[in-house]
Parts: sequence; C-alpha cells; structure tokens
Amino acid sequence: MSKLLEFVPERIVIICTILAFLFPYIIHKINQLLHKNGDPPWKKNKS
Repeated sequence: MSKLLEFVPERIVIICTILAFLFPYIIHKINQLLHKNGDPPWKKNKS
C-alpha cells in the first residue's frame, strides 16, 4: 500500500490541476453567456 501512496501527487498539485481546468472553463461559460445576452440581433447566428 505504501508503494501506491508514493505515486499519488501532493494535495497542492491536485488542487492546482483542478483550478487550471476550472478557471478557463468558467471564463468560457461566462463569455458564452455574455455573448448570448449582449450581442445585437444582426450579429447573432441565424441557426
């Protein structure tokens, strides 16, 4: 069991990996929401 624990990264590495995914994802979703609600009608897609 101790050999398995040697391969598990530290807690800070796991947290930073999760944050490295979440920050761009959240910014992307906010950007989509802003474009959906803020773009003028002539700039929106017809589909």
